[in-house]
Amino acid sequence: MELKTMKTRTGIPSFTHLRSLKLAALALGTGLILAGCAGNPPTEQYAVTQSAVNDAVSAGGTEFAAVEMKSAQDKLKQAEIAMHDKKYDEARLLAEQAEWDARVAERKAQAMKADQTVKDSQKGVQELRQESQRTVQ
Repeated sequence: MELKTMKTRTGIPSFTHLRSLKLAALALGTGLILAGCAGNPPTEQYAVTQSAVNDAVSAGGTEFAAVEMKSAQDKLKQAEIAMHDKKYDEARLLAEQAEWDARVAERKAQAMKADQTVKDSQKGVQELRQESQRTVQ
């Protein structure tokens, strides 16, 4: 009977094996961290957005910036639905977009109100000039 010997490695694993093990552990850890972030509902962003929409409505956004207000309100509603469906990344993105739409609507409404105030003031000045000219003649 003949004895056969097996060639096995019992020493330290090779460098490439350790490197690929480290890379796999890093990828797994990164994936878990990202999954942990994705699992949190964006309640703070939603609250900020809701406040921005309310501010825009108070500033006259529905009257002076109807398109922007509708966009903000629609995106806020979509964000609420996405949060309910636990699609938190989508909800956060929609809430951020709604916030900016609401801020644009608020600024636009403020600008249009200021423009209207300027026009009213100019009209008042013109009327005063005309009246003062009548009394002089």
